[in-house]
Amino acid sequence: MKTRHATLFFCVALLAMLAGCVHAPKPEIPALGFDVPNQWGAHAGQEGGVEDNWWESLDDPVLDELIGKALGNNPDLAAASARVEIALAESRIAGADLYPQLKGGLNASRNRTNITVTEVERSADPSAEPLYTNAYGLSLDLSWEIDLWGRMRSETKASRAALQATLADYAAAQLSLSGQVAKVWFTLTESRLQVALTERTVETYRETARQASDRVEEGIQPPGDKYLALSNLASAEGALALRRATLERVQRQLEALLGEYPSGLLEGAGDLPGVPSPPPVGIPAQLIGRRPDLIAAERRLAAADSRLSASRAALYPRISLTASGGTASEELGDLLSAERVVWTILGNLVQPIFQGGRLLAQVDASAGRKAEAIATFAQQALGAFFEVEQALAVDSLLATREEALRRSAQNAEEAVVIAQNRYAQGIENLIVVLESQRRALDARSAWLAVRRERLENRIDLHLALGGGFNVPASATDIPSSKGPKQ
Repeated sequence: MKTRHATLFFCVALLAMLAGCVHAPKPEIPALGFDVPNQWGAHAGQEGGVEDNWWESLDDPVLDELIGKALGNNPDLAAASARVEIALAESRIAGADLYPQLKGGLNASRNRTNITVTEVERSADPSAEPLYTNAYGLSLDLSWEIDLWGRMRSETKASRAALQATLADYAAAQLSLSGQVAKVWFTLTESRLQVALTERTVETYRETARQASDRVEEGIQPPGDKYLALSNLASAEGALALRRATLERVQRQLEALLGEYPSGLLEGAGDLPGVPSPPPVGIPAQLIGRRPDLIAAERRLAAADSRLSASRAALYPRISLTASGGTASEELGDLLSAERVVWTILGNLVQPIFQGGRLLAQVDASAGRKAEAIATFAQQALGAFFEVEQALAVDSLLATREEALRRSAQNAEEAVVIAQNRYAQGIENLIVVLESQRRALDARSAWLAVRRERLENRIDLHLALGGGFNVPASATDIPSSKGPKQ
């Protein structure tokens, strides 16, 4: 009895020691290989959080609705949610090895034994028959590997870090999807405006061609003017068909992002909104702890570090305890009798001696994966800083370009009016009219395009800053992945 009490006390003490070692500090973020400045080079940022629901700053209620619909229906986001559920289950599986494994069993058997008898014995007892016996057993088996070197704890930490990385991936998928919807929405609006602009240009070219034809028939202008005007009209009609094809493609692209059938029926807004004031950008050091993709990369680095620890611990002996108990009887009713109880306790120690270099190779592979994770994290951080700096630097340049193209379009349209009037009066040739019309179309089209580019650059800035979606604290904060909402 004393021996059994001592064994139980030893097991409880080891369990307490194990529980106290599960939560270990995460590894420090490694050196990036470059200095991170105290402020952005292209903008004097200030500390502070970036905007949640950043798209609301664009003041477009339809866009707000579309992003909400995409977040609820997009199949790619549902797949990201499913990956979180998988990672959560794998984390639970990895953590299960830390605890004792208990299983019970119940078995029953019936045996027949043929008894060999002589003819004399059989004649003396003609009723001799084979012997039948019953056997019943009830068992409870307990096994537990003592994680003395922290191998299973490290594997559990690695699985938890992988889960946290997957949670960050989900937030990154939300951020990316919202940015895609916003960009395609503004591209759709620009495409509608480009179609409308080209339609007006076609009508202008058609009228010019009519006037040129009339003047040629009257003998006022040479015959070449008629064909030159018709050529410009045909080119404009071809450009209009191309613009309409682009509009059709963008309509279906947006509908697919929303998780809807790409029917090509979605309409854009009436005009592109203005670009709001720049958002608070904080300082570069805040970016690493805010961007979901960088959080995911850091967590994968932590997982790689834990797996390296686990592979090193696998070089040391494994200690396990096994206990079994139960009852056995020839009668089913006696299974619960205390007199039928049997039990055993076994300790086991296994030390790897020779496995063909497998364990050492696993350590080397784990070390290589950690080095790869460090380099990947540094590269992603460098890319994140580049994206923010680039978006900040381009913002003011695009604003200057937009204003210049606005003036260019205005002046070109004035030139068209003057050229058409002079042509009608017979004091200007057709080439000047057609050239002024072409320049007006190009300038107005370029102005629409740069307005959309400014909005896209602002969206890129929000995405680069990592704003709008916090990394979920657990899988319960993520919508179910059982399919898009209907």
